Amino acid sequence: MSNIKFTPTSWVTLVILIILVTISGCQTHTNEVAEHTMWSHYGGSPDQSKFFESPSITKSNVAQMQLLWSYPSGDDRFYFFSPIIVDSTMYVLGKNSSLIAINAKTGKELWIHTDLPGITRRGINYWESEDKKNKRLLFTLNNSIQAIDAVTGKSVMDFGNNGYVDLREGLDRNPTSITRIQPMMPGVIYDDLLILGSAPGEAYFSPPGHVRAYNVVTGKLEWTFHTIPHPGEYGYETWPKDAYKYVGGANVWSEISVDTDRGIAYLPIGSPTYDYYGADRLGSNLFANSLVALDAKTGERLWHYQTVHHDLWDYDLSPAPQLLTVEKDGKKIDAVAIATKHGFVFVFDRVTGKSLFPIEEKPFPKSEMQGEESWPTQPITSLPSFTRHEVTKENLNPYFSDSLRQDWLKRLDSAKTGLYVPPSDKYETIMMPGALGGANYGNTAADPRNGMMYIMTQEYASTYRLNKVEPPKNELTDNDVDKVKSLYSSSCIACHGPNMEGGAGPSLKNLGHHMFYEEFRNTVINGKGVMPGLVHVDEASLKALFQYIGGDTDRRSFRRGNQQAEPVDGPVVASGGVTIPPDAQRGAPMQDYPEGVERPEDRYTTDYGLDWPGLIDPPWSSIVAYDLNEGTIKWRRPIGVDSLYVQGDETKGAPNGTQRKGMVITSTGIVFATAKGGKVYAFDAEDGSVLWETTLSHETNAQPIMFTLDDKQYLVINATSNFRKDSYDHSKKPGAIAKGYVVYGIPDKK
Repeated sequence: MSNIKFTPTSWVTLVILIILVTISGCQTHTNEVAEHTMWSHYGGSPDQSKFFESPSITKSNVAQMQLLWSYPSGDDRFYFFSPIIVDSTMYVLGKNSSLIAINAKTGKELWIHTDLPGITRRGINYWESEDKKNKRLLFTLNNSIQAIDAVTGKSVMDFGNNGYVDLREGLDRNPTSITRIQPMMPGVIYDDLLILGSAPGEAYFSPPGHVRAYNVVTGKLEWTFHTIPHPGEYGYETWPKDAYKYVGGANVWSEISVDTDRGIAYLPIGSPTYDYYGADRLGSNLFANSLVALDAKTGERLWHYQTVHHDLWDYDLSPAPQLLTVEKDGKKIDAVAIATKHGFVFVFDRVTGKSLFPIEEKPFPKSEMQGEESWPTQPITSLPSFTRHEVTKENLNPYFSDSLRQDWLKRLDSAKTGLYVPPSDKYETIMMPGALGGANYGNTAADPRNGMMYIMTQEYASTYRLNKVEPPKNELTDNDVDKVKSLYSSSCIACHGPNMEGGAGPSLKNLGHHMFYEEFRNTVINGKGVMPGLVHVDEASLKALFQYIGGDTDRRSFRRGNQQAEPVDGPVVASGGVTIPPDAQRGAPMQDYPEGVERPEDRYTTDYGLDWPGLIDPPWSSIVAYDLNEGTIKWRRPIGVDSLYVQGDETKGAPNGTQRKGMVITSTGIVFATAKGGKVYAFDAEDGSVLWETTLSHETNAQPIMFTLDDKQYLVINATSNFRKDSYDHSKKPGAIAKGYVVYGIPDKK
């Protein structure tokens, strides 16, 4: 199967691009430097490199960094939000889901737009017109795109349809059946376009994850790239006939990177539905699990490479593609590199899509599931892997108790483990890495100038066993109850107590009697108050949990509109965003194959098997520096300290230590990185030695950022999450800082 195909139009575009690059010489580097002096995008700039021109913070003075000021979030909620900076204004989320503009030097509030629950969880976008008279913030809110005036804080009512764009429209499905589509990430701004991915869920019949671009002024849909091809489109033959009518996912739920000089957008596309059983999607399934290069202006595909064929392991491409210049065979090549959940790095010529390092299609085990046809080979790059790929008796966690170790030794005797072992209903498969990687979203960064790429990774296995999807029923089976108890034990018990009677969180006893399933589902997935969202919980487990607490999944609410906003102190200018009219015709999600479509005899699902973040021996989490000029790992360092097994031993890293963490790379050779346990590090980019570190009063679950104001550099970290264990709860120590956004820098000399 060819992975690269150019149309006649794209060949012309390619020739023009090559000529422009050849005659412009150093123009690319000049523009890169200009881009990297501010932090107006989620990853700093449209290339999502997290790279920053920071001349005043150097290796010689970084140890002097101190907390300069902080802005309290003003509530007890968890925020995953990464601020952006424009001129001297910082935009943050706080005060009961309010969007807040503050002075970036002092933290003084400029305006507050309150009551935006459901806003894009991880960040927002900024756009301004060439004359700088029109400045706006763009974000998603409850399956819509909305815009706020960046100067006044008020909603832009001439955007879209009376102030909003309905994201449920244009996705090959009845819009009223789509309950979840908006992305966790903000997308990316390129010229006057907002290029946006989605998070449609990963259940059977979820909506497709087509990537779309909208005009930032009018809200008009400018182009759509079908990640699940339609008839006549390239890649359609890699699916069964009419698969686009019922297959979902294949979405970009993380970071889209853009080469602004060439006008090329790079999409890291995720898995198709259903993640672990593909009898209804036989084939290689383009463009799922693919790095796709598009013309950012038109959405036309330029080239692609599929990193997993017919995915059965939820091996999304989730970290940002990194755009950097490498020197290979005496030539400088503008490249794009992608790190994967399962521990590989693929590197391509940014324009042609040609791999810079050998890739071999290697055979792997055949699926034994009825109706399933796993792909016979998978691509393996010659670059060294950054994770292990097997759980063995020899690499089990050495800190397990004797009884737990014996249990796992027996479990391994009857299970299968190893790279690309297909899931089964006959035995357990233990995949390393699992659903959470390896590398995940926010976990890649680069120095674009010298070919260095940085990856945050974790050794986190998943345990899978397929179960047949049964017809809808009112009673829970013993297997359902077991799944609910496992989910509750791994994700809920710490706050809601061992008997669901409450603790740090409210009681869940009979909660379903006075709550609609849709409200329950949105709360679990998106979070509420101090509760973080559990985005990896599958639909079957959600429904079983709701039934377990007394709920009826068929009882539906048609209430719409904003709830009464909680009062907020400060310069409030507006509340609630744009009110979307009630939609009484909203129906149930798609539940079956369309008429006339060939369907498999049975369907199967599994949970994500995330009960064992420290299953194998340490280090459990690390930061890795890849020299992509040589194709080697230059250094690796463990990160994070919060652990069930080792008390503060920083040589071991932390189980699940890089999830929702991030980096900032500076032009002066410093790698700032966050990690579990409230840790913030400054590493020497040359050898990984620690130049400075500190511990936050609260956990961080967001991308750190950096900005310059009056020739002074600042590092900003969202520290609004709680620690998981009392022994590491730094918020209770003397001098602890309130939940909020903390700002570090080098103090002025007195």
